[in-house]
Amino acid sequence: MSAMVPIEKPEEKTIDEAAKLMIKRAEELEIETVYHRFDRMQPQCEAGLRGLCCTICMMGPCKLDPAIGVVRTICGSDVDTIVARTLLRKIAGGCGAHADHAFEVAHILYLLGKRGSEGKFPYKVADEEKLTTVAKKLGIEIEGKKVSDIAKEVSEKALEDYGRVHSETLNFLKAYATRKRIEIFDGLGVLPRAVWREICEAMHRTTIGVDADPTDLLLHGVRTALADSYAMLIATELQDVLFGTPKPVQAVANLGVIDAKKVNLIIHGHNPLLSMEVIEAATSGEMSSLAKDVGAEGINVAGICCTGNEVLMRFGVPTAGNVLHQEMALATGAIEAMVVDYQCVFPAVTDVAKCFHTKLITTMPVAKIPGAIHLEWSPEKADEVAKEAVKTAIENFKNRDAGRVYIPDVKNKCVAGFSVEAIVNSLGGTLEPLLKAVKDGDIYGIVGIVGCNNPKATQDSSHVTIAKELIANNVLTVGTGCWSIAAAKHGLMSLDAQKMAGERLRGILEKLTIPPCLHMGSCVDNSRILNTGFAVAEALGVDVPDLPIFGSAPEAMSEKAVAIGTWFVAHGVNVHLGVVPPVLGSEKVTRLLTEDIAKHTGARFVVEPDPKKAASLILEHIANRRKALGLSS
Repeated sequence: MSAMVPIEKPEEKTIDEAAKLMIKRAEELEIETVYHRFDRMQPQCEAGLRGLCCTICMMGPCKLDPAIGVVRTICGSDVDTIVARTLLRKIAGGCGAHADHAFEVAHILYLLGKRGSEGKFPYKVADEEKLTTVAKKLGIEIEGKKVSDIAKEVSEKALEDYGRVHSETLNFLKAYATRKRIEIFDGLGVLPRAVWREICEAMHRTTIGVDADPTDLLLHGVRTALADSYAMLIATELQDVLFGTPKPVQAVANLGVIDAKKVNLIIHGHNPLLSMEVIEAATSGEMSSLAKDVGAEGINVAGICCTGNEVLMRFGVPTAGNVLHQEMALATGAIEAMVVDYQCVFPAVTDVAKCFHTKLITTMPVAKIPGAIHLEWSPEKADEVAKEAVKTAIENFKNRDAGRVYIPDVKNKCVAGFSVEAIVNSLGGTLEPLLKAVKDGDIYGIVGIVGCNNPKATQDSSHVTIAKELIANNVLTVGTGCWSIAAAKHGLMSLDAQKMAGERLRGILEKLTIPPCLHMGSCVDNSRILNTGFAVAEALGVDVPDLPIFGSAPEAMSEKAVAIGTWFVAHGVNVHLGVVPPVLGSEKVTRLLTEDIAKHTGARFVVEPDPKKAASLILEHIANRRKALGLSS
């Protein structure tokens, strides 16, 4: 491998001051990071960037180039078919990730309900009120039933959505979607039948010699994305049941949360089934005593990515950063262990861990990384695995080289935990104050910003720029995932950020004592944003596309983001993308996504890499929707 080329201008890679420092620190230690690997990949394959490379069968790979007359693959597929197939496979991949996560959560609730009060089990129902709310929405009779019986019935409704053999649609879609949206989905023929079935059919349609019609392929993409949407909703609702519905909580964000005097344990990934147990173990008296025995002042758990969001919004556990911070955290030299579950975990973290004393611990059966310690999670052994992971970190404290520790003193306060229930509670138990503020123009509109970091974009720049532009124009901004961590790191989720908001929005924020950017959770919690849209639409007596709302994924990276964006559009929410997706090789597919789909769903994709231009487009759309509704400007 050729020598690592230093990054001359870290400010072109990230606006995060901690990350800038850590890029240089990594270079001093000759540690290659995601930014260095990205530069090594340049120039990236033009055919791949445009979606014109097909690797599905072994006659290929086939690289199409219409500019020189190469317009069909060996099997005869054209550019429209190849681009549509590739997009559908990305949607199926994203759905698979969210659906497997949600399945495990539903299975835990099923096991809990089946056991009742018999035997020891690491999990319990933390929010009985949320359980009964979900049960009622699903049409389950709860009168006179034990909590365990209700939990079992709710979980069975969820699990039925994965493998039903008839063509009726999902239980959770029927329970949560608006009647208007269900009618539209039915008219388009995209009502999902079962989560696993839609993923399986997506893979079948895209194999060689099956579906070659780009419109048909994209319609199944919508159907698969809708399966993704309600799998995510299952994860959100049932995680609230198991671990508690989030409420506003104060915390701290960025690499400065790492504590040189304590045992530092990072939890990273997306599924909270183990991380919740890790928090319980790390805060126990037994583990605290062990930490002091090895010379530490205590145990400091910090999160990365969406597992971090899960424990941030429920317990105020500090977050060390979003997805592009995972190597930076390890490069501080102060991390005893990084415990990962799955999704967005870079295999390269093993290389960084080996440069220090850090132990990388994988835990999920589907996500093993060569070079890591594997402590396999299972429902029955969750507490044992968590305890062992924490012990491993504590015992490793003595191996830390204090002379190689470098922790950037960069962090910001934040307020997280704005579930739909928490928002309604802050409004006095009803949506009426929110509706009035929207009608009066005090809240000009609502925008959900979601998604990843992507080294194609300057880390956090678009996330923060768009949010600042929107709140300055009285738009309430909500979001999840890596955006929420970006906003927290840059102070947009602190009460001090109220001064950045427009005068009318600021008045609402000060009255409610909330920040201008609301942390609604992890990736799967995009369902909270959707449920908020449903509630507002029904309260105003309109369909979702009529609302002064918008969605944005400024730095999208994962297949999961492709699936999420598609189901937001399907539900009638326009979606801005700041990273150009690999579809431009097909004019037909590009037109279907950015124009034609709006004729059917009321929404479309908008691609704009420039964050200020993107904010202007969003504000223009909100203004048009307000005018159409007859609301004040």
